[in-house]
Amino acid sequence: MLSEFKAFIARGNVLDLAVAVIIGGAFGKIVTSLTDDVIMPVVARVFGGLNFSSKFFLLADVPEAYEGSLSDYAALKAAGVPVLGYGEFITQTVNFIILAFIIFLMVKLANRLIERKPATPAATPEDVLLLREIRDELKKRP
Repeated sequence: MLSEFKAFIARGNVLDLAVAVIIGGAFGKIVTSLTDDVIMPVVARVFGGLNFSSKFFLLADVPEAYEGSLSDYAALKAAGVPVLGYGEFITQTVNFIILAFIIFLMVKLANRLIERKPATPAATPEDVLLLREIRDELKKRP
């Protein structure tokens, strides 16, 4: 069983997938930072200081034991208060759109860089060539 597992892991596509997952995770962090630290502050500035990540609706009353701010989404969520965090959903949707667009551009660039070679006709096998010669010789005979 160990040898089968070793053969499975040694396949190129499994290693490629592992590399893709690692790079994808790192790339996801870059996109999250781009969204949180660059794009969303600009959007907030354009819309008059609107911060999407802290927009939410309370779905139930806040427990009396809660001592944090009623406008702190993260603290309310950590305290177990049911909240509908639509602002976080908007932020994650923007993350997804940015990531999808960047992947689209990368695939488009990769397709452009891949050299498109015209399909070369396959070489004719020797037996076909021999049969053609025999046919041509038979045609020449009266």
